Amino acid sequence: MTAVSKVKDHSATAATLVTPILRSLPRPDGEEGVQTELAGHSLSAELVNPLAENSWEETITMHRDATIFHSTAWARVLVDTYGHRPCYAQISLNGNLQALVPIMEVKSVFTGARGVCLPFSDYCAPLVFSSFTGELLSQKLHQIARERRWSYFEIRSHSAMPAAAAASESYYGHFLDLKIGRDALISNFSSSVQRAVRKAERSGLSVRIQSDEDAMATFYKLHVRTRRRHGVPPQPQSFFVNIQRHLIGAGHGFIVIVEVQKRPLAAAIFFKFGRHAIYKFGASDERLQELRANNLAMSEGIKNLADAGAEILHFGRTEKENEGLRRFKLSWGATEEEIRYARFEMGSASWKVAHPSGSGLHKHVFRALPASLNRLAGAMIYPHLD
Repeated sequence: MTAVSKVKDHSATAATLVTPILRSLPRPDGEEGVQTELAGHSLSAELVNPLAENSWEETITMHRDATIFHSTAWARVLVDTYGHRPCYAQISLNGNLQALVPIMEVKSVFTGARGVCLPFSDYCAPLVFSSFTGELLSQKLHQIARERRWSYFEIRSHSAMPAAAAASESYYGHFLDLKIGRDALISNFSSSVQRAVRKAERSGLSVRIQSDEDAMATFYKLHVRTRRRHGVPPQPQSFFVNIQRHLIGAGHGFIVIVEVQKRPLAAAIFFKFGRHAIYKFGASDERLQELRANNLAMSEGIKNLADAGAEILHFGRTEKENEGLRRFKLSWGATEEEIRYARFEMGSASWKVAHPSGSGLHKHVFRALPASLNRLAGAMIYPHLD
């Protein structure tokens, strides 16, 4: 039998929606908020700091599409790890809240300054509270970008953008309806997944579902190994320390660890915010892959989320050319969709059009690096990326 230990879930609760009063960020050189007169109506956009007070968090919990990426906790992770500046936009019409757009100002001597909604987030759609149009939203973001002197702004969703906005990047997305219940979920797993889970259970693997620092340290060791195998440097350890501190430790998720005789074989990190859950990271020791620890970690994570009241599990983004990962996510009974990003280039005053990706030569380089150098490369590179 597989032994499973669990941590207590702390889910967010809803309250009555009230148009918030949010504290504005200090503005350089006496700049003012962006305001436009629209056919006799006042359309305004205020940049706010979600870390300064609770009104941002209170408001996003009222929107059924809010995820952990919209939260104050995720903002704190990005600020504490990379020093990005929160420029979260509150857009109002005649004083009535229309949309909330979480944006981080990313500055780098190598890549310049830009606004991203949001860095290291698989997808992040603006939260729209009315029939607010994509044209008006993009107009306000364009004005903010000009005021902040960004080279571009990027929205990691196409749902609230104008129809004319081209996709700058495109990925597969997958989501699983958890409302159908544990038994129905398991029956919808593919036959190969069900066999793999049974094999893992028969192999004497144990499962821990935890949220402490030791669990994150265990995950990170597997993460470094996995990223090197895939030819990608790992995120700096401080990123995961901050995730544990501000998200996992605060009840916004958990870590699943699968072991054999106290040897960690696989681990997975899940986030939960309101009704939405996200499978964010997975890692494993490939030397005992035949024990199917990865499958057991995912299965236990899904069941734990369903028991905790999550309604939707998002599997993150998948690159179009990664057919193996796509099949893995579909094998859990997930529904496939397309995730499209939209990027407006200020220099050309146009939406960026997607281009084919590079050759992937860098992956061969990172695979060849010793683990210590791979970690150093990640610590040096990621502050300039998003």
